Amino acid sequence: MTEETILQILKEAIFVIFKIAGPLLIISMLVGMVIAILQAATQVHEQTLTFVPKALTMVVILFILGSFFTEVLEEFINYIFDIIAQIGSQAGVIE
Repeated sequence: MTEETILQILKEAIFVIFKIAGPLLIISMLVGMVIAILQAATQVHEQTLTFVPKALTMVVILFILGSFFTEVLEEFINYIFDIIAQIGSQAGVIE
């Protein structure tokens, strides 16, 4: 395994992390900003008012984008297994 292969695997892993965590973090941040604006307007500063809507939003987003997340992880796992097969065939282990 060359350094180039290792760097390519790390690059793909980072992209997978961004594809999965990105939508969750962005939507959580937007919900938090909307709630913060409402709290500032009403002067109600209760901590549970930010936690519960964010948690419910995360559950909804996971239901909506769950199949996309599964596809992204499946593609990455297939990519890793392909690399393992290539390394095995180069070493003469897999014929």
